[in-house]
Order: sequence, then structure tokens, then C-alpha cells
Amino acid sequence: MSTLERLPRVVALGTYDIGKPRTRILLRGLRENGIQVLECHRDVWRSIDDKSQVRGVLPKLRLVWRLLSAYPLLVWRYLLLPKHDVVLIGYLGLFDVLVLWPFVRIRGAVLVWDVFLSLYNTVVEDRAMVGRYNPVALALWGMEWTAIRLVDLALMDTEVHADYLRVNYGCAPDKLMRVFVGAEPETFDLNARGMTPVDPDVTPKQVLFYGQFIPLHGIDTVVRAAKLTEDEGIRWILIGKGQESEKINALVQELQPINLEWIEWVKYEDLIEYLAKSHVALGIFGTTDKASRVIPNKVFQILLAGRPLVTADTPAARELLENSLCVRLVPAGTPQALADAVRKLISSAQRACRSEKILQTIQPERIGAELLAAVSVCCAKRNNG
Repeated sequence: MSTLERLPRVVALGTYDIGKPRTRILLRGLRENGIQVLECHRDVWRSIDDKSQVRGVLPKLRLVWRLLSAYPLLVWRYLLLPKHDVVLIGYLGLFDVLVLWPFVRIRGAVLVWDVFLSLYNTVVEDRAMVGRYNPVALALWGMEWTAIRLVDLALMDTEVHADYLRVNYGCAPDKLMRVFVGAEPETFDLNARGMTPVDPDVTPKQVLFYGQFIPLHGIDTVVRAAKLTEDEGIRWILIGKGQESEKINALVQELQPINLEWIEWVKYEDLIEYLAKSHVALGIFGTTDKASRVIPNKVFQILLAGRPLVTADTPAARELLENSLCVRLVPAGTPQALADAVRKLISSAQRACRSEKILQTIQPERIGAELLAAVSVCCAKRNNG
């Protein structure tokens, strides 16, 4: 900590989604580095796992009311907090930044926003929920352009994802920083859970995919790859549902792969049991631009669990991964390549796949240390300015 005489005090402010690992890991990582973190939070996203699935006028109005009614109390509570150095606004924080930034400036704190993902990119470009010139699309773009200029530091999950914001919103290079997502050891570390991975010789071999059914996951590629291995003693399990459930259901009905099982929902803490029983676990295989810029939560979780991994060969994945006995990077949207990679990993018969270098990189303490270093630079600039 050469840039500060003392560790900064951090306030986590806003309506951030504690149902997702991202914010939990950031706050935990800061605390594991000795940072005092005060939380000033209203949970408006409880019970909403996939925000794109909030449909109908009444559910949307209820969500808007939850959001708007949260801010008066947040402002009041925040202004009463003790002196602090940094405010961290977590995902999903676009509206929090736009509403709360004046009060952060009043308190003289450095403002850090974990963008994590662009709402404009997600809603308009990736999921194509509205057209590019739809008023909602234009409003989202304008709000993100503004919000990035209101904060001192913005966080993204990969360097190529940060580059997307730099290019599309004209950000200064040092305005954005990459902080990997990471994973929670007590939930996904087989050793910490006292669990033993499946014996490589057990048959049938099991391949696991879990996640929301959204375009960047490329689940159609998974279904088609399963069909290619139908007579090879390989069992494929899909866990999840979402925007593309109907599309995937239609594909399953068309191909009817007898070696595929689809489970719509499993508790977050129970996913480790499926990972432990799987010979191979899958990342993402979508061909959208966003798919090339992200490393999803489950990739970190699979790595922490020490399971063999197949995922798309993308610029984002290359920031963390390379081909090895335990990791196969394949062309996105290519069922044959996915099926071949699964066969290779199964034939290599690795009981456990643990890279100490990667494990150190994705631990909450390491992620918190990287964030703390960037925050310290911001604080130093403020103090010297």
C-alpha cells in the first residue's frame, strides 16, 4: 500500500444484486485484504434470477416501484454514514450511479462502479430484445455514456470487455480496469467441501452444462454435440432455463438425443454435487460478440472445482486459459469440435484438474487485492489533486 498511508474505508452503496456471485466476491475480497466495508444496500432484485424474464406490465411496474422507492432511504442512510474514502456501486448499478453520484461527491469519496456488463450491449446487441433505434436502446446508450463519465473508476470482468466500453463510449484508457469474476471456495472447492471427484473409469461418462439459457451460452451447440455422441456411452446433462428455453426445447424435440437430460433448476449450493459427478464440464459456445468478451461465472466455478473444462476459444478466455490436459478451447458454435474435445478429455482420464496458478488468480483474496490496488491509485490522485 504505497499510494496511501492507511487502508481506505469503503462503502458498498446501492441496489446491487447480492443474488449473483460477482458483488459478493468483490466485497469479500476487499474484506480479506483488511478493508473495512460498510454496506448501504436495498435489495430490489431478490427472487429475480434472470432480469430479461420480467414480463408483463404489473411485474415491471412493481420492479420500477421497488427501485424508485429504494433511493430516498438509501440517500438518508448514506449521508449518515461515518467518513469514508471510496464508494463501490455494484452490479446492476447503472441507475444507482445516475441517482446517487451527487451525494457521493458531497461526501468527497472516490466513486467506483462495477459495470460488469453493459445493459445496452446485453439488451440491444446480444439478446436483441429491442432494436438499435428503439427509444429504450437510445436511452440505455445515453445513460451508460453519462454514468461512465460520472465515476472515477469503472470495472469490467475481462480486458476485451473493458475495451468494448472504451471504444463504444470513448472512455479514457485508465478509466476502466479488469477484475476477474472469481468463484466462492466454500461452495465450489471440492477439497474444501470434503468431496471426491468421480472416478475417471466410471461409466457412463457424464458431461455437464449449467446456466441461464441465453444466446451467448450457445446451448444449441451443446445439444447438437450430445447428439453426435449418442452411441458412445456419454451422458449429457443440461441444467437451467431462460430466454431461449422454447428454442432449445424445439431443438431437443427435433433431434431427440437419447443421451441428454434437461433439469430446469438446481439450488446454487447443490451445483457442486453435479460437478463432482461429471467427467467434463462446459463453459459457453455462443457466437455473439458478447460471448467473445466474457468469462462466465461457471468457468471460474469449474476451474475451482478442478473439473476438466471445454469452452469456446475467445479473446476473453485466452486472458485466463490455454489448452492443456484439463482445458480444451474450441471454435464457438461448432458441435463437432465440442464433441471431439469432450472425447479427448474423457480419454485422458484426469480425476482432478487443478492449476495452482489459475486457482490463485481466481480466489476472492487475489481479486480483492487487484481492486484495492486500483482504488488506492484513485484515492492517491484525489488526495494529490
